[in-house]
Amino acid sequence: MFLLKTWRSTAFGLYGYLNFTKSGFIEHSKNFKAEDIQIRIDGKNCIVTGANSGIGFATAQGLASRGATVYLVCRNKERGEAALSQIKSSTGNKNVHLEVCDLSSLSDIKSFASRFALKDEPLHVLVNNAGVLENNRVTTSEGQEMNFAVNVLGTYAMTELLLPSLEKAVPDARVITVASGGMYTAPLTKDLQFSDGNFNGVEQYARNKRVQVALTEKWAEMYKNKEIGFYSMHPGWAETPGVTKSLPDFSKSFSGKLRTSEEGADTVIWLALQPKEKLVSGTFYFDRAEATKHLMFAATKGSHALIDSIVEDLRSMSGISS
Repeated sequence: MFLLKTWRSTAFGLYGYLNFTKSGFIEHSKNFKAEDIQIRIDGKNCIVTGANSGIGFATAQGLASRGATVYLVCRNKERGEAALSQIKSSTGNKNVHLEVCDLSSLSDIKSFASRFALKDEPLHVLVNNAGVLENNRVTTSEGQEMNFAVNVLGTYAMTELLLPSLEKAVPDARVITVASGGMYTAPLTKDLQFSDGNFNGVEQYARNKRVQVALTEKWAEMYKNKEIGFYSMHPGWAETPGVTKSLPDFSKSFSGKLRTSEEGADTVIWLALQPKEKLVSGTFYFDRAEATKHLMFAATKGSHALIDSIVEDLRSMSGISS
């Protein structure tokens, strides 16, 4: 197991250095089509979680600049209001709204979903961007490990509860989950709250992101008849407030080599804009292209067989019936 973990970390580091940095974005962008990102989505409703900074802010701003009605879902009201004001000012779009919701709280998520349902409006795009990397074990007021609560349980609950609103927007409805290349280092595990062994926040974050990718596959399978597209993506290594806070050594080591938040958000916006016939539901995307979900010899692929059991656990924990 030690050798396998070492190989995963080494392969991930090399693959990441060659692809996930700013230079990787510049190289990959040579294949981008400018017209793909110039599409207008006037009148479409989009929800972006964790929208007050970093990739979430850049995504919300990008969608608003293309005419969408955007709902910023933020935990902190003051920071959310600052982001709201900045996006309205920079885009000239007045159809941008703030919703205060703590993604680590199932109670908060259920309250928000109920409020949104009362609008009786179609939801065209849900961007599950909110994420956290707590290096030390923190338990939420509802008894969940914090990383898991936000990255996995919160993402699951938000998506499941908003399905009725998404169904109102078919065939355009889509869910985009911002995962991370960190998932390459971790297989799926039933130990969702890192109860076994000494807690490691970085490893738990990688595990969470692996669940997001496998969950996207499962949603695509479960809801294929609903005509909702489900996509996960990796933004690359971007210089965001979250990375600076949670991975200070990494941030310093790659100073000047990391992507901007806008570059990190590029594929999120691209996924939101493309005609669905160009996309494959359940797929993992990176730099506007389908990407592998597993590195060579990393022995992570077989672990995805656990996703059915994990979905059952999430359904039970959230109290949400399918």
